Order: sequence, then C-alpha cells, then structure tokens
Amino acid sequence: MNNALVTAVLTDGEFLSSPTVLRPVPVDVPWPAGQTETTTLDHFIERDGKCFAGTHLVFDFWGADRLDDLALMERAMVEAVLAAGATLLHIHLHHFTPNGGISGVAVLAESHLSVHSWPERGFAAFDVFMCGAADPVKSVAVLERYFRPQQVHVGQLLRGIDKQEDRHDPFDFNLL
Repeated sequence: MNNALVTAVLTDGEFLSSPTVLRPVPVDVPWPAGQTETTTLDHFIERDGKCFAGTHLVFDFWGADRLDDLALMERAMVEAVLAAGATLLHIHLHHFTPNGGISGVAVLAESHLSVHSWPERGFAAFDVFMCGAADPVKSVAVLERYFRPQQVHVGQLLRGIDKQEDRHDPFDFNLL
C-alpha cells in the first residue's frame, strides 16, 4: 500500500497553496531503503577509523539574496536534500509576513535540514544532519547556488562518536 508524500506551505495558519504531491512513499517503510518494521539496518558511518551516527553541519550565509521567497526556499531545500542523496519525508516552512523571513524543516529518513532566515540582514542559518550514505556537504553547494551568499561559515560535528578518544571540540568552524 502506498501513501503520497504531501507538502503544503502555511502562512499565518492558512495554506498559501494547495498541497503538492511530491512522490509516493510506502506506508510500511517510512525509513531508509532496505529497512522495514521487522528489520533494521545499522546506518552508522565508519570513516577514517571512526564510527559515528552521522555528519551534522551548521552553516551561516551572510549577504545572501532571496531569503524571503517561500517558493524558492522550498525548491532549494528539496533540491539540496536530493543532491545529498537523502530521502525527503516531509517539509514544513513558515513565512513570517511581510518580509519577516522563513523558518522550516525538511524531515528526512536520514535526519533533517532546517533553516531560519533574516532577509533584512541578508542572513540565513542552516542546519543539516544526515546519517548513512547521504552526503550533507552536497546540500551546502545547492543552497549557495540559490541564495548567493557573500560569506559562508560552516561548522561540522560528527554525531554519536562511539569512542571517547575520537571525540573533539563540538563545531570546529570552517572545516569545509
């Protein structure tokens, strides 16, 4: 049995547009491919001798354009998710009108991508956490293309490091 993954945008409690069907999603498999309610997969990552749950990036855009364009933000976030090889489950964006910015989250089978924007300052704060084979770094380039920031600051944290000696200071900035 299939369900349709639906997204709709709310502003001040009302839908801006009718819901849009993005793609079919199996009802009994709401998580990454190959995993079902009776089988689980280990989506931890092993790289450079470390084992961890996923890569968490926080990135700030300064001097960015079009941060108050709700339709553009949704397109950019969906494309960023797909470019990273992640599975979009749901996206919800809230537009603070007029010209007040956007806050929202794309819920992924592999975790999430979120945004908070301040168009009056040309600033946006993005947060992307992905496990498994998804590559969150690829989402940064997509979002840069859409919003053309003058400056980008990126911090990275490997979440769920399983050995104390592999842990480091959270959020070393400008690693990428």
